[in-house]
Amino acid sequence: MTADARFAEFPVVRRWPVAWGDQDMFAHVNNVVYFRWFESVRIAFFEAIGWTRGGHTGGVGPILASTSCVFKAPLTYPDTVILGARAEDIGDDRFTMRYRVVSERLDRIAAEGEGRIVSFDYDAGVKAPLPAEIRAALLASRP
Repeated sequence: MTADARFAEFPVVRRWPVAWGDQDMFAHVNNVVYFRWFESVRIAFFEAIGWTRGGHTGGVGPILASTSCVFKAPLTYPDTVILGARAEDIGDDRFTMRYRVVSERLDRIAAEGEGRIVSFDYDAGVKAPLPAEIRAALLASRP
């Protein structure tokens, strides 16, 4: 199976090199690195839909409420991973991000995860409705 087929439902896909320093004392990529990869592809997704903190949304931006990961295969250096992100379960003030990590060296899915994203008014310090243009972009990003 090609990497492209595994990412058919992911509108944002990025390649990322595994660094030597990503490994822990057990000689595999440390668990925390997967969450950094999720963060990197999440930010790329936000940039793709035009949503960064503040900006044209009047101080309303995304905040991560929860996150999780299912590890499917240990990764090691050298390798390159392909990261994918998509949005689903879009509500009035929140949505779920789904992530996928594929190892080019192993040619398989190494991890999958999710994150609950809440729309947050950074000026007022409270959750807020998704801005209309962001909600529309989220809906349009779905396959």
